[in-house]
Amino acid sequence: MPAARHDPHPKFQFTVEIDGMVSSSFKSVSGLDFEIEVIEYRDGNEPTTVRKLPGLTKFDVVSLTRGFTGNRDLWDWIRSISQGSLDRRNVGIVLLDATMQPVLRWTLRNAMPTKYVGPTLDASDNEVMIETLVLVHEGLDLVTA
Repeated sequence: MPAARHDPHPKFQFTVEIDGMVSSSFKSVSGLDFEIEVIEYRDGNEPTTVRKLPGLTKFDVVSLTRGFTGNRDLWDWIRSISQGSLDRRNVGIVLLDATMQPVLRWTLRNAMPTKYVGPTLDASDNEVMIETLVLVHEGLDLVTA
């Protein structure tokens, strides 16, 4: 019996869910990565061998980009942070298959916005206005949906 075939998923079908917010469609999500620092340790019994041990885990910032609709949810969230509120939220990025069913879910734990980039206005351009929100978070989980 042949092994089950696992084709790669397209990257254009996804949703973003932010706690306490009705999320609109996002154009892109980037920064779903993390890195484990390496601690080098040399034991006195083995002076020529350097051991590699796992250290701190560092999570990259995540950027959410969407067409500007006038919806103030992202703006209100970062403004509350800028005014001293510690409003952390869990953020889910859900990959969908061809039938729009969830396949995978990345969850950003305790996310908080640190940067907002508003749309660029240009009278000679015919493109959609774009806004971006940059998030920091305290953990990244990946589960099968």
